[in-house]
Amino acid sequence: MQEFKVDMEPSKPPLMEGLDALLTSGPDERSIPGNTIAVHAEMPFNGLTTFGGAFLSKFECSQMPNPRLEHITFVDTPGVLSGEKQQEQRSYDFTGVISWFAAKCDLSLLLFDPHKLDISDEFKHVISSLRGHEDKIRVVLNKADQVDTQQLVRVYGALMWSLGKVSNTPEVVRVSIGSFNDKPINEAAVSPIGKDLFEKEQDNLLVDLMAIPKKACDRREMPTMVGKVKTQRRLMDNLEDVFAKIQREFHLPAGDFPNVEHFREVLNSYSIDKLGKLKPKLIQGVDDMLGYDIPELLKNFRNPYD
Repeated sequence: MQEFKVDMEPSKPPLMEGLDALLTSGPDERSIPGNTIAVHAEMPFNGLTTFGGAFLSKFECSQMPNPRLEHITFVDTPGVLSGEKQQEQRSYDFTGVISWFAAKCDLSLLLFDPHKLDISDEFKHVISSLRGHEDKIRVVLNKADQVDTQQLVRVYGALMWSLGKVSNTPEVVRVSIGSFNDKPINEAAVSPIGKDLFEKEQDNLLVDLMAIPKKACDRREMPTMVGKVKTQRRLMDNLEDVFAKIQREFHLPAGDFPNVEHFREVLNSYSIDKLGKLKPKLIQGVDDMLGYDIPELLKNFRNPYD
């Protein structure tokens, strides 16, 4: 899974609650309901069954034949609730779903509208669910050509102040500004300088998108920092906590994990310094094998439960 977006614009009323939707490659144009996706052998979404039928009924997959979608999957979430709408709770664990996708995606886009910058309680919960994945988050101020230059400066300042209050990180959040759609920029509202800024911001964001495969590979590697021996020792000393964290983030059953003491003993016989660097092509090969080759091979065998 290569990309994930959280839309921060207020959602539709609860009775018309938007769908969590996937866009991925397929042999033809079709929509697949969430209940089918979650148990589909060729799709890596079995973990979503833990969120129950209330979520799966609002989840669907759209497929279409497109070469660009063969190695990337887009996930679009409903807008975050704000104002009085927050008082009517969703029918499923929205922040839990966000956390599940955030752990598996390679890039998360938080979209803001210049006319709707309020930071709701649900927004704060979403930010909390993304902690630990800050390196994969990009904040986007979209539709910025709907306000003039003076208003845009005020909007940008207000957004940075609001994000600073809820992010709880010492670093300044990087915000991409622009009008990210296929329509021409509204030059009547922005100056030539603003138009040039929007185009540069769009180019920078595209560079981030193009770098997804390499960064995804880097994240799968063990830490390459000074003091690898200390890092390995700290990892082994806190192995129970590491197992518990992975279990929570990926919604995995405890029975799928090896015995902690045996795993610690095996890990102790290896040195991080001597581990080779992972190669992107090999990682992609393993992903393709698990996601496509093995399910295709299993089709040749009769299902004993049929």
